[in-house]
Amino acid sequence: MSTLSKATRVFRRSLATLMTLMITTPAALAQSAPSLSAVGEEHRLSQGFEDFYDTAFILKDARTGQPRVAGFAEVAALLSAYDVVFFGESHRHPGVHLQQQRLFRALVERDPRYILSLEQFERDAQPVLDAYLAGKVGENALKEQGRAWDNYPTSYRPLVEFARIRGLPVVAAEAPTWAIVCIGQWGPEILDRFTPEERAWVARDLNPGAGAYRAKYMRFQAGAAAHGGGASQSPEALLKAERSLAGQTARDDTMAESIYLARKAYPGSKVLHLNGNFHSAGFLGTVERLKLRDPSLKIAVIDPLEVEDPKTPSFKAADLENGTVLQLLYPNPPSFAPGEDTSAWVRALMSKRKANTCKYAPQAASPAPGYADRP
Repeated sequence: MSTLSKATRVFRRSLATLMTLMITTPAALAQSAPSLSAVGEEHRLSQGFEDFYDTAFILKDARTGQPRVAGFAEVAALLSAYDVVFFGESHRHPGVHLQQQRLFRALVERDPRYILSLEQFERDAQPVLDAYLAGKVGENALKEQGRAWDNYPTSYRPLVEFARIRGLPVVAAEAPTWAIVCIGQWGPEILDRFTPEERAWVARDLNPGAGAYRAKYMRFQAGAAAHGGGASQSPEALLKAERSLAGQTARDDTMAESIYLARKAYPGSKVLHLNGNFHSAGFLGTVERLKLRDPSLKIAVIDPLEVEDPKTPSFKAADLENGTVLQLLYPNPPSFAPGEDTSAWVRALMSKRKANTCKYAPQAASPAPGYADRP
């Protein structure tokens, strides 16, 4: 028996075990489906969350317009009718990554022509990713040369392996980080200094941030500036914010273009795309930029919401506007305790920002001063 066939059998047995755990271990999956009740301006689940893997999917009822809890099978059946599904994530949340794998499997069972598109790999790493899928290099090369995120083994390996075994395309959708740093520090004009190969790693057509997405990003930037010692309205600070927005929207345009090109390369295929939920919440960011490239697409968004109290999970009606499906999640622990000294963290953050420099920076100029945080 060949080594490949043995590996395939081992993977399938492991996957079967994983799926058994998906069904039998999380408390929310073992319990009967919860119901919703209105409490003031909130909608509250009748059951609490026991651990990080407990979750609930919320849909807006097509007939009444009211929110309701939907089972996983109903959600999968609903989403299978869309051309592109954006699964927004709270990065590193185990409850999100578990459901991403479940959904990918369920969608492929309904239609084997699927493309997996990932923010978590950058465009210039596509040859390494393709070589891995073809069995020409091992996972070590994928992680090191492909610059996989450090949580790849626990969060994204199951999806990539599921695609690899079935011969499904996997798209490295994101622009290289260094390129986004350049745009965030110097504006999109810096792209003129890139080599032709490097320029192809960023979307050809860049759409300026405007409207609701612009306002949302500027609020995020104001919060990030506060971590660094307070926001400013000086001309320099406003220029920094504008260039940072240009870096953010370049990421959105690049992921949108990557999805668009993948569907052209594989006609008739549907796409499951994973990204941080900032890029897709409210059908903004990458979603609206994909729509610009192909207005005919039917696009769905799953948006995650970490509830405030896992004992009484709740959400507001406005949260339903962030996606086709709302995924309620057990909350991550706070980054800092009340009153904890955060000065060392702030110094490390500022040092990291200063270390991000553009290799094409004009020699006699100073940046604005740079692309800061990744939403």
